[in-house]
Amino acid sequence: MRLLIVEDEERLGPLLARGLRREGCAVDLTQDGTTGLAFARIHTYDLVVLDRDLPGLHGDVLCSELQQLDPIPRILMLTASGTVDDRVEGLGLGADDYLAKPFAFRELIARIRALTRRPLQVTPTLLVRGDLTLDQARRTVTRGGRVVQLRPRELAVLEELLRADGAPLSAEQLLARAWDANADPFSNPVRQTVQRLRKALGEPSPIQTIPGVGYVVP
Repeated sequence: MRLLIVEDEERLGPLLARGLRREGCAVDLTQDGTTGLAFARIHTYDLVVLDRDLPGLHGDVLCSELQQLDPIPRILMLTASGTVDDRVEGLGLGADDYLAKPFAFRELIARIRALTRRPLQVTPTLLVRGDLTLDQARRTVTRGGRVVQLRPRELAVLEELLRADGAPLSAEQLLARAWDANADPFSNPVRQTVQRLRKALGEPSPIQTIPGVGYVVP
């Protein structure tokens, strides 16, 4: 899952980014609305965590601009103003959810998970291919009834492969979906992660390589 955080508070933004990365998300962080819009136009995000009061480009304007993208990302709006009128106005701008500051990090995670379980194309909570099952809600993987322990990045790559429903994904597609903008493509992070993932899942590997195309779970 790839997220964009647009938050100008110097301590809160990096704190949210670190916490979400520990949850297995690929996270890009910007601190003003203008840069946030530039990132959103370059990359495809599952969800944008958007502070309402932003320098450069106000969060309300950025929220409206995000509605013009294809695909339109989910938007979770953050604000120090938590009145009913503020919430109604934020949702009216196109936000999918609204969270007033201060908030508990675990509530933020729960809201993000709830929103991304309801994408524009509805996907089931359980992703199943053969004897391999990934529970998107619980963030757990089993194969043949055996629980498989995965690192967050390995889980993110497997989730993207299973969501593809038998279609191959290139290394570039996986890099764009499971890593943030700071990833070094020349270090072959996708190949290294797939190797670790195959080892964790065991033989025979459910992940096949299609030369010149990418990876697939058929």
